[in-house]
Amino acid sequence: MAFESLADKLQNVFKNLRGKGRLTEADVKTALKEVKMALLEADVSFKVVKQFISSVQERAVGQDVLTSLTPGQMVIKIVNEELVKLMGSETTEIALKPQNEITVIMMIGLQGAGKTTTTAKLAGKFKAKGRNPLLAACDIYRPAAIKQLQVNGEKVGVPVFSMGENNSPVNIAKAAVEHAKKEGCNLVFLDTAGRLQIDEAMMEELVQIKEAVHVDQTILVVDAMTGQDAVNVAGSFNDKIGVDGVILTKLDGDTRGGAALSIRSVTGRPILYVGMGEKLSDLEQFYPDRMASRILGMGDILSLIEKAEFEVSEEKAKEMSQKLRKAEFDFNDFLDQMNQIKKMGGMGSILNMMPGMSQLKGNVDIDEKSMDRVEAIILSMTKEERANPSILNPSRKQRIARGAGVEVAEVNRIVKQFEQSKKLMKQLPGMMGGRRKGGLGGLSGMMGKFKMPF
Repeated sequence: MAFESLADKLQNVFKNLRGKGRLTEADVKTALKEVKMALLEADVSFKVVKQFISSVQERAVGQDVLTSLTPGQMVIKIVNEELVKLMGSETTEIALKPQNEITVIMMIGLQGAGKTTTTAKLAGKFKAKGRNPLLAACDIYRPAAIKQLQVNGEKVGVPVFSMGENNSPVNIAKAAVEHAKKEGCNLVFLDTAGRLQIDEAMMEELVQIKEAVHVDQTILVVDAMTGQDAVNVAGSFNDKIGVDGVILTKLDGDTRGGAALSIRSVTGRPILYVGMGEKLSDLEQFYPDRMASRILGMGDILSLIEKAEFEVSEEKAKEMSQKLRKAEFDFNDFLDQMNQIKKMGGMGSILNMMPGMSQLKGNVDIDEKSMDRVEAIILSMTKEERANPSILNPSRKQRIARGAGVEVAEVNRIVKQFEQSKKLMKQLPGMMGGRRKGGLGGLSGMMGKFKMPF
């Protein structure tokens, strides 16, 4: 996650605070100095950091905090609340007109920010919510931009309106809205052209589109990996075009993530969604409170539950839960579980969302790439072998190893660890209790004691 480095540094600061029975004003100021450095290194705007630290310090040095029974926890609580406030306090949804009217959303941003892909992701999300969206290809400049939108539109099941590259974006936008009226679409996404950098021609074109078409929402897509530049870009677009909300992409990447903490404060515009991966389903609604919890290492169990409920049917989860309790699962079930973990962003992503588990990652042997090798091994088995692993004799294992392109020793290791997992399930009958869809309750207990079988 983008904030992994920041989260580690803040947790170290707070670990020292928790260890003290009483705090002095000097203790708080020393800790906040370290928090300030951690935020600046995460590429949060200096102005934003200064205001943030000032707000926290003002609340944290009061007598009701310093003389409380757990002053360290009180300071952490204040930091958490101020982080939430910094990012917007409340979750903001894109404002849509009633179903019987057409809502026009103009998507804007620089080239390379992932605007076209994000536009398709967003259209797919609203289709799943019962809307009838239309994607309009208004980027006539970037090679293959129209084709990219058409491919992504097909993947999410949303039609794409295009007039080719020989019409002006203004005319395309107007025609797209008329087409939506005829086809009964009630949501139009205008995928406009980006540039490598902000220029007057691009801005003028966006202004012309807004003058020609009644745009209800203007959504800016920015690349979180560009750090402070993303904040500057957001400010420029908001000043010249007017922005109703921001979508941050690539927040799952190796980035300092300061844009997420700065954009709301600098532009006054809310972060609506965040892109957490390349798949068309990897677009999450932005919850300031949940993001603050992730940053402070408190996990994000609500998002984890929502992911599990989206990816796993209730019937399938109940069936799997019963098999696990009775230790009756086979390699087919194991393959299903691996695929569900992949869909949810991998084990590392799951750990980040579990309270207190982010620090565990360094102590657990997780090799996400090796999951592909395990999958290849299981897929090289026959149906009978997957359902009844006890029949896997040496000759069968040699055949499986050849089919998967691995050594026999690796097949032996996977089979052995699979059998150990079955024994573990018998010892932990309540491990998969959790919420109503059952998938992850108690997983933290297992991971604290055992190496992952992949």
